[in-house]
Amino acid sequence: MSKLKTVTAFLSATVLAVSAVPASFVSVENTMTAAAVDDNNDDWLHAEGSRLYDMNGNEVWLTGANWFGLNCIEYSPHYLYAGDIDDMLQEVADRGINVIRFPISTELILSWMNGTPYQISSGGMQAVYNPPVDQDDGNGGVVKAGTYGNLNKDFVESDGKTLITSDRGFDIILDKCKKYGIKAFIDIHSPHADNSGHNYNLWYGKETADGTMVTTEIWQDTLVWIANKYKNNDTLIGYDLKNEPHGKGQEGDKAAKWDGSTDENNWAYAATKCAEAILDVNPNALIFIEGVEQSMSGAMPGDYWGMGDRRDNSPYIGAWWGGNFRGAREYPIKPKQGTSQIVYSPHDYGPSVYAQTWFAKDFTTQTLLDDYWYDTWAYINAEDIAPELIGEWGGHMDGAENQKWMELLRDYMIEHHINHTFWCLNTNSGDTGGLWANISCGQQAGSTQIKWEEEKYALMEKSLWQTQETGKYIGLDHQKALGNNGLSLNEFYTSYAGTEGSNLDGGTIVKDGKPVDIGSSGTTTNTTTTNKTDTTTTTTTTVPGTTGNDDIKYGDSNEDGKVNISDAVLIMQSIANPDEFKLTNQGKLNADVYNNGDGVTNNDALIIQYVELKTLKDSDLPVAKDFVFPD
Repeated sequence: MSKLKTVTAFLSATVLAVSAVPASFVSVENTMTAAAVDDNNDDWLHAEGSRLYDMNGNEVWLTGANWFGLNCIEYSPHYLYAGDIDDMLQEVADRGINVIRFPISTELILSWMNGTPYQISSGGMQAVYNPPVDQDDGNGGVVKAGTYGNLNKDFVESDGKTLITSDRGFDIILDKCKKYGIKAFIDIHSPHADNSGHNYNLWYGKETADGTMVTTEIWQDTLVWIANKYKNNDTLIGYDLKNEPHGKGQEGDKAAKWDGSTDENNWAYAATKCAEAILDVNPNALIFIEGVEQSMSGAMPGDYWGMGDRRDNSPYIGAWWGGNFRGAREYPIKPKQGTSQIVYSPHDYGPSVYAQTWFAKDFTTQTLLDDYWYDTWAYINAEDIAPELIGEWGGHMDGAENQKWMELLRDYMIEHHINHTFWCLNTNSGDTGGLWANISCGQQAGSTQIKWEEEKYALMEKSLWQTQETGKYIGLDHQKALGNNGLSLNEFYTSYAGTEGSNLDGGTIVKDGKPVDIGSSGTTTNTTTTNKTDTTTTTTTTVPGTTGNDDIKYGDSNEDGKVNISDAVLIMQSIANPDEFKLTNQGKLNADVYNNGDGVTNNDALIIQYVELKTLKDSDLPVAKDFVFPD
């Protein structure tokens, strides 16, 4: 079965490819300043097989943590009532966390979409700043300059004390993540804003504070809305469609199932349709798909979803909430745009959360695989079906079975390039605890004191993406380094990947990395140091639309003389964001490869992907309207 490499990544409007750096390099000094904030929108990721790559085909590894609170009634990440966001994100970046999963509710996004955004709760954030000059207090008095402190000051209005709305707050959070080289994605933790909303089974069927019933349509519309809003912000790299869809099989339509039906509670169907709608507005976003809780066991003929359970020979196979992907073997998530943006995201926990049957022995990696992991979720990565990101894992450090399980899962993820986000940074997760032990601060930015659970962090830290010898943490931004002592993606692939490599796959050296170095003139300049001599190589890449070639070369939408995935990307970019990404007249003629004469459509990009996959040849282009797309 072909896996379509649909959209890869947003590329610069001025350049779509750079020449590879010679494999023998020791170090490369880019003309671009690594410390600069990356605004080129070139950090989008895509999947090929079970791995994730950047726009130039460099493999990346998402290794991060969760920070909840936006899903709760405070409408902001928790512990901003105890610390300054700059201080906290600086430490997160310095500690090597390259991506944060932010739980959020459909209700909160709905308030943004409707233009009635909830205000950040005063119980959720301490935010003040010093008015630069004396101000009228509104009651005939004067607020003297310097009256207030200087903490989370970006989250307050000009009066120095009134909290802003949550939508503006989220924009600030993303800007701060960008500032420190951290990427982010959101997960729809519950339909409604509720500190215990994760206990609810489904993505629909709960009322918001104003009495609005969250339907499947509203759930999807809000995700499409936010994906469209941030389609040009590659700090927000993706969307986890629903946290832990769950429920017991005997609950019937009140429980999430995974099958081939179009029933509303069929998570596979709902997730596919939602993914398609998101990719229509942002074809570059990663779509994280969680599992369900139970699947049909096939124990007896005639068993059906919703029937009562049996003590023996149960019709259902259980798993952690959001952890069961057994149904994906027969019913995989395959959006119409292809599977290049799909990431399966199981959740997995140890015995301190619940004493599952697979822990009732002296368990090892092999017994966990045999008894639970492999058939439930690990086969997806092992059989190169799709990438995986363990969206939640973690727990208490008990010096016993739970700690043993965390170490086994950690090592398995390292050895098998599995992405992950640890649960969680917060200290207030009752059944797991957090990476933070305590947070305190004064009234000034820079005063935040974070006490980490150092033993737990040390356990998790081994699974953060880092260089093998110097231990430098690797970010996902091409230009902005991760924290004070980490690396940008370009820095890693120019100066470290080919020498000491990283801990990905248990230890990997990459000799053919291709840094993304985009200059405003379309010229990429690298100073390359080899083992023998120092040379300067200037590679001039042609800006799309300047070739002047009047002969049609079908498929070559960017007019670089080749037909490859970059052409498909440019087509989809020009459709999704025509103001920023444009095809020349010649490029439009070249791009019209499906049903020639109907103009440039997403089908043209799809056909070019078949050329990339060798299913078609350049000489087969264009194809007729009755072309049958392969499965």
